[in-house]
Amino acid sequence: MPDLLQPDELRDVDAWWRAANYLTVGQIYLHQNPLLREPLRPEHVKRRLLGHWGASPGLSFAYVHLNRLINKYDLDTIFLAGPGHGAPGVLAPVYLEGAYSEIYPNKSEDAEGMLEFFKEFSFPGGIGSHCTPETPGSIHEGGELGYSVSHAFGAAFDNPDLLVVPMVGDGEAETGPLATSWHSNKFLNPIRDGAVLPILHLNGYKINNPTLLSRISHEELEQLFRGYGWTPHFVEGHEPALMHQAMAATLEECVLDIRRIQQQARASGTATRPRWPMIVLRSPKGWTGPREVDGHKVEGSWRSHQVPLSGIHDNPMHMKQLEDWLRSYRPEELFDARGQLISALRALAPKGARRMGANPHANGGLLRKPLRMPDFRSYGLKVEKPGQLAAENTRPLGQLLRDIMRENMTSFRVFGPDENTSNKLDAVYEVSQKLWLADTLPEDADGGQLSPDGRVLEMLSEHTLEGWLEGYLLTGRHGFFSTYEAFAHVIDSMFNMHAKWLTSSAEQKWRAPVSSLNLLLTSTVWRQDHNGFTHQDPGFLDVVLNKDPSVCRIYLPPDVNTLLCVADHCLRSTGYINVIVSDKQKHLQYMNMEAAIAHCTKGLSIWHRASNDEGAEPDVVMACAGDIPTKEALAATVLLRDHFKDLKIRFINVVDLYKLMPDTEHPHGLSTRDFDSLFTTDKPVIFNFHGYPQLIHRLTYRRTNHANLHVRGYKEKGNINTPMDLAIQNQIDRFSLAIDVIDRVPSLQRIGAHAKERLRNAQIECQKYAYEHGTDKPEVDQWTWPY
Repeated sequence: MPDLLQPDELRDVDAWWRAANYLTVGQIYLHQNPLLREPLRPEHVKRRLLGHWGASPGLSFAYVHLNRLINKYDLDTIFLAGPGHGAPGVLAPVYLEGAYSEIYPNKSEDAEGMLEFFKEFSFPGGIGSHCTPETPGSIHEGGELGYSVSHAFGAAFDNPDLLVVPMVGDGEAETGPLATSWHSNKFLNPIRDGAVLPILHLNGYKINNPTLLSRISHEELEQLFRGYGWTPHFVEGHEPALMHQAMAATLEECVLDIRRIQQQARASGTATRPRWPMIVLRSPKGWTGPREVDGHKVEGSWRSHQVPLSGIHDNPMHMKQLEDWLRSYRPEELFDARGQLISALRALAPKGARRMGANPHANGGLLRKPLRMPDFRSYGLKVEKPGQLAAENTRPLGQLLRDIMRENMTSFRVFGPDENTSNKLDAVYEVSQKLWLADTLPEDADGGQLSPDGRVLEMLSEHTLEGWLEGYLLTGRHGFFSTYEAFAHVIDSMFNMHAKWLTSSAEQKWRAPVSSLNLLLTSTVWRQDHNGFTHQDPGFLDVVLNKDPSVCRIYLPPDVNTLLCVADHCLRSTGYINVIVSDKQKHLQYMNMEAAIAHCTKGLSIWHRASNDEGAEPDVVMACAGDIPTKEALAATVLLRDHFKDLKIRFINVVDLYKLMPDTEHPHGLSTRDFDSLFTTDKPVIFNFHGYPQLIHRLTYRRTNHANLHVRGYKEKGNINTPMDLAIQNQIDRFSLAIDVIDRVPSLQRIGAHAKERLRNAQIECQKYAYEHGTDKPEVDQWTWPY
């Protein structure tokens, strides 16, 4: 193949790359003397060196070549840096193109601004070595490896003119989430979606080990990606001039192939699965850095991973090597006397929003438009009397999601790991089927709900789904994710990363708020009648509680109307992770729509029909959160009122879990006065909770009456159980709750022995019946609220 780059083009591309590499090294090392106008001295170098060099030159190499194609073909492109500590290789070209200085004026395009740019990197009070929210052009933090490709596909969905280029680190490529995300190419519709061009960067090493994909044969590597359904292209070598020519030609070939695929599909109106191109870039780790340090190989070795030269202040030889390294990029040819990139090179940067550091898709809140929302009230159930009617809580939600989809066919998607039908959300298929571009069989026409135009994304990889959703939200759209409660733990760390991203983003005033991540946990712990112990884990809520309360919300609506109210609120919100817990099975319905709206607005409230303490001081407060815990708590109050006519009970249901926190700790929290008024300052509080009991204690440990708060919740007891048997084993059942009240109310301790005996006998009968018949007793299973 003849050289694509003419001599002047090759010179300019190489000069840009040298400038980027110079700035990258400067970020890691320099504290003064940004342009080496005098010999390097110890005081010019940071005393705290926490940089990462190894992947950076490869990242800036790809960035520079993408800039060339953006100019040539007017591409709308964003770049995702998969290598975890690769930020220097992205920050440098973002600074060179001018986008960084526009957002941070003190990092101006001169020597003074360059020095500020250097000082802040990986330094206390500055920015991290990942592409954090402070990095213009980034939607991918990379702190935890494995999500660059899934984020890229999420960004490309419904963005037909966008090219997303994720650069995958070869250490990252060893992770399970990344390996699974290669299958995302089966879900990209070339008519309505943009394109993803992955670049697998094989530089051979992780922190202190070789990487697997760099140590298999070329043939095996090519077969691997062809097996995934890609068309791999290889750019391999170490000589910059030859590598520039190879990268320019390969990138151009890939971009033209992508355009051909899209044009053919859009002209024909038929969406099929193409074999999209991808690139394998094999270059030395720490490319253009020191080749040896202290007799050890550095360039092309794991030793280049972090700071190749350490101990600068005490080692004159290392100081000399650092100076030689910096001067090898010939900065005097790249920057003028003021420290600004010379005009000939400045002219090579894309203009305006075509710069990847200024692309609005990487600041998706700028593009976000509110959803067109139907009135959620029209999907509610008519509840004439509380606790009489049973219904599937999530089915009306599916109907609401269906109509939201209908009204927002280019900006809303539903995500779930093969479970939307199981979760009773299948009404969405009436408007949009499951996206499927792989092969189909005749039997798929009989209820398979598969379509190349589908907007429901189902894949049995929670990691990939979560990555798609995050990429979709971060580029300005809306989504809804449902999954089985016990297996939300699969995305624990992804939730952590996104929560941290939202927290940091809120501190960047230039970033516009993006739509909230809405996560429905269903198939919950208390209704695992056949799945058993492995499916019983409500602990995702504990993970959520660890994160910054300013970005996290937890809702436990007990019935259909409260669920609809919560879902409407969450889908309209920005900047949060909303976790909704609602089981998919039939449950009693308690509130008409008007009451549900009032209850959800307050977040928790006294249920007057279940309370008999108005105008008096309660003897006990019965509180609850969650569908089955609410039913059992209500049934317990009936038992207590049957046995003890004079007992004063206050019943409180909690739908917004963060209401239990003090208002000084969470924006939804109750003030001390309001909390004490509701829960008293000295009466026993029996709290029946959906999850692990310790979580409620974490929320309330500062409260006045915490010593009298007694929480019932899941205690890791159970297997294949009926709902009542499982409740009994974990002591959240009506009988255990009533017995607990008798034990804790002083006036009942003296007179309650006979009642406790009857309650315990009833409990034994329930378990005996379940083990004999395989179901709960009809009077338990079909229990309704009598008042």
